[in-house]
Amino acid sequence: MASFAEMHERALQVRRMYAEWETTRYGREWTAEELALGFVGDVGDLVKLVQGKAGVRPREDLDEALAHELADCLWCVMVLAEKYDIDLERAFADVMAGLEQHLRTERSGEPRPHPPVS
Repeated sequence: MASFAEMHERALQVRRMYAEWETTRYGREWTAEELALGFVGDVGDLVKLVQGKAGVRPREDLDEALAHELADCLWCVMVLAEKYDIDLERAFADVMAGLEQHLRTERSGEPRPHPPVS
């Protein structure tokens, strides 16, 4: 299995290839905003496949298509993190630690602080 760092580097390598193709085709590479819009489309495709797993949108290659779309979404998250200078590996570790702490607090019955009101 590839490490996160290896997956991340491969994602960026493929992104560089797309940037070259976009520059040839459109005269420029996609902006971060355009990449995010593409991600929204990928998430929509993912949701349709999840519906397929629930029996609502069946198709013959469902498991294959679901694996593909999950990997496509992961690729896009990695690319967006790079575009916005986010250390995704670190952010993931921090979020998991926060969620674990939240669940430990919930299971212990301790009162939890209310989030600030905006």
